[in-house]
Amino acid sequence: MKPVVFIAAGVALLGAVVLRDAGYFGGGASIPDTDRPATGNAQSEAGYSSVAQQAPATTAPAKPNSARAASPKVDETALRYFASKGDTKRLEAEIARLRALYPQWTPPENPLAVQEVGDLQLDQMWKLYSEGKLAEVRKAIADRQTAQAGWQPPADLLDRLAVAEAREQLINASNLKQYEAVIRIGSTSSSLLTCGDVDVLWRVAEAFAHTQREDRARDAYLYVLNNCKKPEERIATVQKALPLLSRPNLEQLLATEQKTADGKGEFSAIRGDIARQSLADADADPKLVVAPADIATVKALATEGGLPSDALLLGWYYVRRDNPKDAEEWFRKAHDKEDTAGASQGLALALINQNRPAEAEQILFSWRDTNEDVRRVYLAAVANLLAVTPPPPLSTEVLQRMVQEVYAAKDAASAQQLGWYADGLDQWQTAAQWFKLALDWKPDDEPSAYGLALTRWKIGDKAGAREIQAAWAGRSERIPTVGERSIETAAVGKDAGTEPRARQPVIQSRPEDQARTYQPRSNRNDAQASPRARAKRQNRGCSSTIDPASLAPVAALTRGWCLMEANRPVEAAAAFEIALGGSGKTRSDAAYGQSLAYLRAGLSDMAAVAASKAPLDADRRVQVQTALLEAQATTAFDQGRYVEVLMALDERSRIAPERTGLMVLRGYAYLKLRRFGDAEQVFRAAAGTGNRDALKGLNDVRVTRDAKIQ
Repeated sequence: MKPVVFIAAGVALLGAVVLRDAGYFGGGASIPDTDRPATGNAQSEAGYSSVAQQAPATTAPAKPNSARAASPKVDETALRYFASKGDTKRLEAEIARLRALYPQWTPPENPLAVQEVGDLQLDQMWKLYSEGKLAEVRKAIADRQTAQAGWQPPADLLDRLAVAEAREQLINASNLKQYEAVIRIGSTSSSLLTCGDVDVLWRVAEAFAHTQREDRARDAYLYVLNNCKKPEERIATVQKALPLLSRPNLEQLLATEQKTADGKGEFSAIRGDIARQSLADADADPKLVVAPADIATVKALATEGGLPSDALLLGWYYVRRDNPKDAEEWFRKAHDKEDTAGASQGLALALINQNRPAEAEQILFSWRDTNEDVRRVYLAAVANLLAVTPPPPLSTEVLQRMVQEVYAAKDAASAQQLGWYADGLDQWQTAAQWFKLALDWKPDDEPSAYGLALTRWKIGDKAGAREIQAAWAGRSERIPTVGERSIETAAVGKDAGTEPRARQPVIQSRPEDQARTYQPRSNRNDAQASPRARAKRQNRGCSSTIDPASLAPVAALTRGWCLMEANRPVEAAAAFEIALGGSGKTRSDAAYGQSLAYLRAGLSDMAAVAASKAPLDADRRVQVQTALLEAQATTAFDQGRYVEVLMALDERSRIAPERTGLMVLRGYAYLKLRRFGDAEQVFRAAAGTGNRDALKGLNDVRVTRDAKIQ
């Protein structure tokens, strides 16, 4: 049963006039002919609230229409009914209504003592009306008119019944999201739009907002705030407007704020929520500009209220804007209050972006299995830690756990970095094994192929190196140069010297390897090294760690490419960020470099953002776009979203030919979707190039299809 809200019809007309003046409804709205009160007239507002909130009887009423003025007799039926039932609240509302309609009317001195007139049938109709049984009221009226010729119900009852029915229709339309119907009913039943029934006003405002008439929605909310006085309704009004109005329109609502008894603004909590939402939106859109006042508000909330969630909002805001120092400050505050996966993930990202991957790995290790996002950040920390040059001293425990996680995740980027780490310690057999694993997990990974060719050459496996060179002919400029006498490869051989290093643990090629001993390093000094080896070391212009902010844009750009060559992508991204402060070609090169750095670090979302920071030429734009789509396809496959894999690969195929490795990925996506014919066709085409994974895919199709038949 829906409750019925009793509305003072005369004063409701005043509310309707205000709505009409505010432009809520179109010119076709049916609004009774009343004298229009002056805008902002205090008497009008007082008259309005006398019914909605039972204000004193000194209210100035709206002028009654001519039909009412011609009939001085006052229908006190409802008054007597409410008095007989002891319903004081409705009795007072009825007295206020009658005073508004009939200024000369004086209520009985003791309304509760008014005697019933004895019309039991009419009393029953009023009872049904008060219970919200509107259809039964209509039936009772029709039955009495049939049984008692010439009987007419009181006009007041009919008016109230019509309003209640209109309200029910409006609410039903609102619940069904039939917003045009809500506006139509409201425009023809303007007596509903009063402070006595704020819910109806809210629903009309919502309907305007959902029909692209935001200014009218704003006006409806402002009407409530300017005329309705209940604190809880005012706060609820702004809360309801939050998801529907733009920020400028919300500011107009907030401007009506009143002070509470303790001197605070009534909307202070809402202002905090708006500021929080502003930062949350900025996390999703790195280009969004957040007002300094919103940032200051959330900082105050995080400091005074101490909620970890507020500190996290600030941390993510600064991470998205490449300000890792401030991000670390807020993530650390959140982490210190409550050690959660989100706080640890954010803190690790901030540390990685400040070239402190060892701390990041330590902080995030215990949360690494929380979800895929956290695991990706952990593996990025591992990759960046292993990419530090010269190789940092790592304990057996740390190295062992990183090896296990990389192998379990089959993470090609981290496996590649393990290969370079082992290569830096001259553990070439182990390095070759990791490069091979990285290629198995990501067959089109050129850096891993280069590392495998290089380490095979170093261990004397010339045939194996040439096999890699043949496979990558035409796809890599540097792989064919492996084995040539150059600064980069001349140090290979028994007579090549090495720099003194601390004793390092042997790197396991797989987690099941049980080697735990330390491998002694050669202790020759630098003077014994070959001149070419020394030249190689001197050529590593980015081996030292410096703050890229101290560099000019052109110097930062050069350092960024050096760090990319050294496989330190996150550090490279930071250097490219400084280079973005340049102009012209420097800025374009920096945006391109930063996008590649983030892609190598496995942060494809940030790579997409980086690529948009400056115009790229057509070739680079295609290169970045294809790489992003490849990353999207790979991620979708790993997460079991095989339709998205096909969508990403289809999009990529429109701008670049599909390589064999991606054809294999497409084939397995078809296989997972049980599209056996498509899978077999793709695998067969890829197998024609001699690709072993494609041949295996053909066999997998046959096995899966046979299993289905059986």
